[in-house]
Amino acid sequence: MIRVVLPAHLKNLANVTGEVRVEVAGPEPATQGRVLDALEARYPMLLGTIRDRHSGQRRAFVRFYACEEDLSNSPPDAPLPERVVAGEEPLIILGAMAGG
Repeated sequence: MIRVVLPAHLKNLANVTGEVRVEVAGPEPATQGRVLDALEARYPMLLGTIRDRHSGQRRAFVRFYACEEDLSNSPPDAPLPERVVAGEEPLIILGAMAGG
C-alpha cells in the first residue's frame, strides 16, 4: 500500500481524514502516475484536481514530495522512492502558494 498525504481542501473534497492508502498492484514499478490513477479511481471526486483530466499533466500549483525530495518535476512514469513503495514514507501532495 502506498501512503498518500493530501492537502486539507482535497481531504475535505474526498471526505477523508489523515493519510489515505492506495494499492498499486502489478509487476510494473509504483510511479506517480500509477498512484494518481489509483487515487482517482478510489476517490473519483478528485478527478481533475491534481492533474488535468485530458492531458494528465500536474496542475501548476500542485507539488509532490517524498523522502525530503521534490518530485514535482519528475516524469509521471519515474519509479517512486523505495521507502514510499515499502510504506515507510508517504507521497505528499501539496498545494503550492504564489504571490508576494
